[in-house]
Amino acid sequence: MNVSRRRDLFSRKSGPNLYRVFFLIIMILGVVWIIRQFDQGNFKPLFLPTPTPTRTTSSYAMEGEAHFIAGKLDAAITAYEEATQVDPNNAQIWAELARVQTYSSALLTTDVQQRTRLEEALNSINQAVELDPDNSTVHAVRAFVLDWNANPALVGTDQAEDYLTEAEQEAVRALQQDNTNTLALVFYAEILVDQQKWTQAEQYINQALERDPSLMDVHRVHAYVLESLGQYNAAIQAYDQAVIIAPNLTFLYLRAGANYRRLAFENPNETIQIQLYEQSLEYFAKAAKINEQLQIQDPIPYLSISKTYSQMGEYFIAARNVEKALEFDPTNADTYGQLGIVYFKSRNYEGSIPALKCAVRGCDPDGSCEARGGCNPNERGADVVGLELSPNTVVYYYTYGSVLAALSRPQQNYCPEAIEILNEVKASYGSDPDIAGIVQAGEAICESLGE
Repeated sequence: MNVSRRRDLFSRKSGPNLYRVFFLIIMILGVVWIIRQFDQGNFKPLFLPTPTPTRTTSSYAMEGEAHFIAGKLDAAITAYEEATQVDPNNAQIWAELARVQTYSSALLTTDVQQRTRLEEALNSINQAVELDPDNSTVHAVRAFVLDWNANPALVGTDQAEDYLTEAEQEAVRALQQDNTNTLALVFYAEILVDQQKWTQAEQYINQALERDPSLMDVHRVHAYVLESLGQYNAAIQAYDQAVIIAPNLTFLYLRAGANYRRLAFENPNETIQIQLYEQSLEYFAKAAKINEQLQIQDPIPYLSISKTYSQMGEYFIAARNVEKALEFDPTNADTYGQLGIVYFKSRNYEGSIPALKCAVRGCDPDGSCEARGGCNPNERGADVVGLELSPNTVVYYYTYGSVLAALSRPQQNYCPEAIEILNEVKASYGSDPDIAGIVQAGEAICESLGE
C-alpha cells in the first residue's frame, strides 16, 4: 500500500546563503566608512548653508561706519562700495559713500587726487538723489559734496561759483523737506562761511549745536565757523569736541594743529610763540601716531610737522619730515615741491633744483633719488609725473624758475629752462603783482646773461 509521506510539523530552516552574508558585510563596512568620512569633515550633510553666505547691505554699511569711526577712510569707502553692489537702489548707502569720499579728500595731497575723489563723491550723491529725490538727508549730503567741490584751485573760479550756488540750493531744499534735519543745518552753515555770510553761518551752526551736539559734523563745522571769524582758540576747543566723538579721524587733529600754528605765527611774544608751535606739533604727532597704529601710510601729518618746523626756522628737521613723507609715496610730485621749498628757504638753492624739477616737470627714478639727496641701498627711485600749473602749484613753478635764473652762469646757463617756466607763470598769473615781480626779477637776471 502506498502511504503518503507525512509533512514535517515545522518547516525546515535552510542553511546560510554565503552570498547574502558577504553582501551584508560589505554594506556594514560601507556604512562605517561613510560615518568616518562625515566625522573627518570630508563629507558635508545636504542643505547646509554655503561656506561664504551672501552678506547683506546693512552688514557692509555697518562695516563702513565702523571703518570711518576708526579713521580707516579708504576701507570705509570699499565697504560702502560693496554695499552699493549688493543693493544698488539704496539711496542712503550712496549718500553715506559720498560723505566718506568727500571727507577722505582732505587726506590727499595733490590737486589731481583731490579733484578725482571729489568727482567720485559727486557721482555717488547724484545717484542717491536720482533714487530718492524727496530724501532730506540725501540733499543735505549733496550740499556738502558740492561745497567741497567748489574749490577754485581744483575746478576754476566759474565752476566753483556754480557749485557753491547749487550747494546752497540743495541745503535749502533739504531744510524745506525736513526743517529738523541737523545735518542740513550744519552743511548750510559751512556753505554760508564759504559765501562769506558769517552772521548767518553762526545762526545756523548754533541751531545745530542746540539740536544735536552728539554729531562730529556739528563740532567740525562749528570750528570752521570760528576759524573764519579769527577765533582760533575757540576753534581748537570745537575741534577737541569733535575729536572726543571721533578720536581716530586724523583730519580733525590736523585742523586743530593748524590753528595752533596760526596763533603762533601771529603772536609777537617769542616764548608764547614757541609754546604754541609745540602744541601744534603735538596734534600733528597724534595724527601720525593714530595712522601708525592703524597701519595707514599717510604723509600729511609729516608734511604738517614740516611746515611747522619751517615756520620756526628749523629747516633741517623740516626737510627730514618731508623726506619721511616721501617714503610713503615716492611718486608724489607735490611732496617733492614741498621739499624743494624747504631747501629754498634754508638757502640750499642748488639742492632745491632737483626737488622742484620733479614737482614741475617730473623726473625719472635717478632724478627722484637725487631730489631726496640720494637713495639708501634698500630704497628705490620712482617715476614722478610733474604737476599742472594751478593756484596750488604756482609757488613751485616760480620758485623753480627763479632759482634756475639765479644760479645761471655763462659756463652753466639754466636760463633757457628758467625763461620757459617763468613765461608759463606770467601767462597765467602775471596779473598778480607779487608773482609778476618775481618773474621780472628772473627775467632780468637772464637778460644780463644775454638770454
